[in-house]
Amino acid sequence: MVHDWAALEQDLRRFLAPRDIVCRREELLVYDCDGLTMDRHSPPLAVLPKSTEQVAAVLKACHARGIPFVARGSGTGLSGGALVEQEALLVITSRMRRILSVDLPNQTITVEPGVINSWVSRAVAGDGFYYAPDPSSQVICSIGGNVAENSGGVHCLKYGVTSNHVLSMQVVLPDGEVTRLGSDLSDSAALDLRGSFIGSEGTLGIATAITLRLLRAPQTVAVLLADFPSMAAAGDAVRRITQAGVLPAGLEIMDHTCIAAVNAAFEREEYPADAGAVLLIELDGQTQEVKEAVALTSALCREAGAGCLREAWDEAERARLWKGRKSAISALGRQCPSYYLQDGVVPRTALPSVLAAIDRLSEERGLVVANVFHAGDGNLHPLILYRASEPGVNERVKALGAAIMELCLDAGGSISGEHGVGSDKRCFLDRMFSTDDLATMRLLRSAFDPEGRANPGKIFPTPRTCGESQRRYVELKNQAAPLPDEAVVY
Repeated sequence: MVHDWAALEQDLRRFLAPRDIVCRREELLVYDCDGLTMDRHSPPLAVLPKSTEQVAAVLKACHARGIPFVARGSGTGLSGGALVEQEALLVITSRMRRILSVDLPNQTITVEPGVINSWVSRAVAGDGFYYAPDPSSQVICSIGGNVAENSGGVHCLKYGVTSNHVLSMQVVLPDGEVTRLGSDLSDSAALDLRGSFIGSEGTLGIATAITLRLLRAPQTVAVLLADFPSMAAAGDAVRRITQAGVLPAGLEIMDHTCIAAVNAAFEREEYPADAGAVLLIELDGQTQEVKEAVALTSALCREAGAGCLREAWDEAERARLWKGRKSAISALGRQCPSYYLQDGVVPRTALPSVLAAIDRLSEERGLVVANVFHAGDGNLHPLILYRASEPGVNERVKALGAAIMELCLDAGGSISGEHGVGSDKRCFLDRMFSTDDLATMRLLRSAFDPEGRANPGKIFPTPRTCGESQRRYVELKNQAAPLPDEAVVY
């Protein structure tokens, strides 16, 4: 379909300042990808609204002309969710960065979508509160993007992901109507449309004001660093800790490749250089509770074969131990110019076998895979390292990524724990869900966006976007199996 971009730009200039509209080719190149840099598509036009009213006016203008749109926050997503694959207006919320209200008695804060994740805790730290979800990119990722992807982070094991900490949202629907989803109360009698919106990856509308739940800072926090001779031994420690009933705030594993990269980036031995893996364990709560948990966890790590155990009790030392984990991806980037990050989830009991299988695939395919992940909930983050200049490497990398996703699914897991489906993993969605399941998801999307203009082409597999989906479609048709009414065939 051909869209009249000149006419839309003229419409937008009636209520947006010139600096809020990006139309020059060289400036639009800034937005040709998100954190997933392998695929690039430059948008035909982009806008940077600064208020709910402006977002509503922008979407009304798109609705009037039948033009699709894609929402974008800080652009740190890793699944191609903010990528403009099909011609669409890019709506960037990064200038909407006000903290609208703070209600400490009720432990809530309301922010605009462009507010950076770490700013939320910084705003209330002096009063003894913090915001729990903390993706590794928390110093640059935005709350709006966290809502779109239902982001997790180090503390998701004990405190949950974004959906556990969002009470309500002001949302602009694809036709420009402004509505509110959820309630500022901890529970509501209404249908949980708030929960449906969180993690919908921009396919249902754009959140413009988000009320978050704040937590009281714990009385005591301790971090343990344990090094192990192998990933299998570190995985055994995770199993022992969880089976003993200890619930850490965070439980993270880094393999030897990540350890070496972090040490090189910091130009010092941040983590034991000869370790096959390290386990970072954060424990929080009342002082006596934490002391007992540290003693028990240390003993369990030693039983699993830990070498050295290092404890950090003051804030500065804890931050130092976590800094390497938070910087692991960027540290790997210093050693290898390109990486492809996957985001699969497996049952904790399957961690040893899946990690061993990833090692075998890495060796067979001739590509280095570094592992750093949320061990407590089985959320793997294998990074495939490569050089984009090598002929044919993109296809090899994607094939290895697909094999890793298949491993996760075969182990009874999921294709994403927090990074979303976007364009990168949509071809695997019909491996997880039946045609009826997918049809139901599409019906929900249609209730919000009947014309399918919000982030078009994302999440759901179609024969046009996924060759494997085309083959499965033909197989189902030959078997006279039922297909969803809205199945798209090309």
